[in-house]
Amino acid sequence: MKKVCLFVCLALCALLVLAMPIASSAQDKGPLTFVIVPKVVHAWFDEVNKGAQLQADALSKQLGIEVKIDYRAPQTADVTEQNTVLEQAAATRPAGIALDPLDYDGNKAVIEEIQKIGIPVILFDAPAPEGSNLTSVGNDFAEQARLAADTLAKLIGEKGQVAVMQGVPTAPNHVERYQAHLAALAKYPNIEVIDGGIDNDSIEEAQTQAAAVMAANPELAGYLNCDATGSGLAAAIEEAGKAGKVKFVSMDNLIEILQYVKSGTITATSSTIPQMQGSMAILMLWQASIGMEIPKIVDTGIAYIDASNIDEWIKLVSE
Repeated sequence: MKKVCLFVCLALCALLVLAMPIASSAQDKGPLTFVIVPKVVHAWFDEVNKGAQLQADALSKQLGIEVKIDYRAPQTADVTEQNTVLEQAAATRPAGIALDPLDYDGNKAVIEEIQKIGIPVILFDAPAPEGSNLTSVGNDFAEQARLAADTLAKLIGEKGQVAVMQGVPTAPNHVERYQAHLAALAKYPNIEVIDGGIDNDSIEEAQTQAAAVMAANPELAGYLNCDATGSGLAAAIEEAGKAGKVKFVSMDNLIEILQYVKSGTITATSSTIPQMQGSMAILMLWQASIGMEIPKIVDTGIAYIDASNIDEWIKLVSE
């Protein structure tokens, strides 16, 4: 199921909100700063930041004050480090914080302390745990994984070995995708699922892990992954001389991934549209900062990208 139309609808909603009269109290506050804390330094989060910056520019023009984005990416995918970044961000007393949690249970205490001092917190690229009362900006991660798994199953004639690589094993969105991959593949009795490794949101680790998996499983028919490390897997497939032999359906729309779709090493990819996630996260934080009630789920949609629309997407992402 394609959800690109939802991307357009959300953008229109954002414009409608920006067209609403602004409370004078919001204008009197002076400069507003919103913080983005991703899982780790990664090109995918750079795209989230781009979307956030665009939304900040739009808000600045509408409000007549400076709206700034403070982007703070942990150097490693480590919960303790991410919590330290969160605490440091909160100490600057921003108008709100958008977080992509590495491990919600590990982040929970820090999130609650930040909320207690009156700083709004929302999640992006992650589902909000039941009972957390947090807003989640993202998409249906399970649907995204099912789409990828069913696409791959058809590509390999619904038979053969399929490797599924995990991302960060504690990250809620990665876990949801991984479990949905396994559940979808279980529908096909002639597909054997094998361990595809763990990349921990690292393109380099993805490449190393995929190379080892293919060397150990010479009859591998297909590959799936759970995060935006597809360029690493694709590089390993090409290095092994298996482009076109090992079918790979990837995640997300980074330009490096799109180039591999263009060449055919990646057959298709499903994108969470990170630019929209950044944009909508900042819009939700601004609304929360002025006391507006915000939705608990903001679905930014899923874009399916293959040979039929790859040129359009390369142009879009390159702009």
